[in-house]
Amino acid sequence: MERKNISTGSHWEKIVGYSRAVKIGNHVHISGTTAINDQGRIVGLGDPYTQTKQTSKNIESALLMAGGTLENVVRTRIYAVNSAHWKSIGQAHCEYFAKIRPVTSMVEVRRLIAPEILIEIEADAVIDDD
Repeated sequence: MERKNISTGSHWEKIVGYSRAVKIGNHVHISGTTAINDQGRIVGLGDPYTQTKQTSKNIESALLMAGGTLENVVRTRIYAVNSAHWKSIGQAHCEYFAKIRPVTSMVEVRRLIAPEILIEIEADAVIDDD
C-alpha cells in the first residue's frame, strides 16, 4: 500500500520528526494540529473559539494536500487545557463539522506545547476511491 507523507513545511516537523498528515491507501491521519497561521504565529490568544476555528482550517488544509476535504473526516480528538471552555470549542468545531458529524472526544490536558495554545486537534479521514 502506498504511503504519502504530507508536510506543511513547519520547522517543527523536522525537529520532532513527524508529518502533518500521512495518507496510506484511502486513509488519512492528521497529526495534532494547533492554531498556528501561515506566518507561524498563534491565532486567537486567550480565545479557545478562535483557536478551534484556526485549527479546523489547518486540518482542512492538510486534507486538501492529501486529496480530500473535511467531508472525509470520520474522527476528531480534541485536547483542551481547560474543559470549562467546552462550549466555545464545541461551537467552533460544530461550525466545521456539523454536517459531517465525525465521532469525537474532548479531553482536558494539563498543558500543550506552548502556554498560549489552548487546544489541539487530531483527525482521521477516509477518502473515497472514486
